[in-house]
Amino acid sequence: MNLQVIHDSKGNPTGVFIPMQDWKRLKKRYTELAEYEVEESTKEQLIAELKEAIQELKAVERGEKQARPLADLLNEL
Repeated sequence: MNLQVIHDSKGNPTGVFIPMQDWKRLKKRYTELAEYEVEESTKEQLIAELKEAIQELKAVERGEKQARPLADLLNEL
């Protein structure tokens, strides 16, 4: 298995990259790993979310909606 350790700017390990071939092999052996996968959004889903975000920003500009703190927005990611 060819794992790559990901480090932050201070050199501390923060994650691991597992090549797809190795990930598929691990999922076959340890079936519970599949529950940790997140499906990627489709192009249509991303476009719909961006349109919704733009509408929300316009509502904030018009004073119809209160802006949320940046921390709240980042926590959604």
